[in-house]
Amino acid sequence: MPELMQFLLSGVTVGAVYALVALGFTIIYNASDVVNFAQGEFVMLGGMITVFAFEAGLPLPLAALIAIAATAAVGVALNKLAIEPARGAPVVSLIIITIGASIFIRGVTQLVFDKQLHRFPAFTGDEPIRILAATILPQSLWVIAGAVLVFIALWLFFTRTLTGKAVLATSNNRVAAQLVGINTNWVMTLSFALSAAIGALAGVLVTPITLTSYDLGIALALKGFAAAMLGGMGNPKGALVGGLLLGLLEALTAGFISSQYKDAVAFVVILAVLFAMPQGLFGRNAVNRV
Repeated sequence: MPELMQFLLSGVTVGAVYALVALGFTIIYNASDVVNFAQGEFVMLGGMITVFAFEAGLPLPLAALIAIAATAAVGVALNKLAIEPARGAPVVSLIIITIGASIFIRGVTQLVFDKQLHRFPAFTGDEPIRILAATILPQSLWVIAGAVLVFIALWLFFTRTLTGKAVLATSNNRVAAQLVGINTNWVMTLSFALSAAIGALAGVLVTPITLTSYDLGIALALKGFAAAMLGGMGNPKGALVGGLLLGLLEALTAGFISSQYKDAVAFVVILAVLFAMPQGLFGRNAVNRV
């Protein structure tokens, strides 16, 4: 029983990180139908920039804010320099562009920073908290709370604000959105900035637990993508639930089978979703517009 509880707590912590990555996927997908495989690099940048800003002598909260703002700027640059010029290209081509952008960001980060693992101090100490014969780090509670708060904020954004509805309208029919006065270029820029900022926030929250390095992003992107697919691509609730489920599946697989198979869980989930329920748990059935 204590072991099971420990696996569950670990799974929820990791799952909250995957949920934040999946929420970043959700924003850009809702605006453009594009799956942004550079999302994992935003997480890496959030952690790396915070580490080096903190080591340069800045207070940790200020370093984190600078990292989030700088990563949001990278997201805007990705949209302006790579996605927007290729706007008329097929979606597959845009996805390939995001993969290329991921490789480019990873290479630049390796040159600007280094190849080492880094961390900074936890927000509220490293003294474990006991819960039903298991323990959880205080930083894990920050990660879980961050995922829940971002989910609530995004749900309110998409359902209660005109800007959020403009994002959904742009995804549904870009030309029609322009005809009713929506600035679709601004919507895309906002979507990439928000997505990058959420990724950076995930990096800031998780780095004291898992450490960070220049090559962290690719694994997080794949697992965030698996979580988004499991929950239903484009659905914030699905992203949260999918991330938590994937984290729990990984933790239970590592605990009861073998840690060697932990990373394979995401790929199994992707294949299972594609074969059994392509729309995910909360996705909508596709409707062809004529």
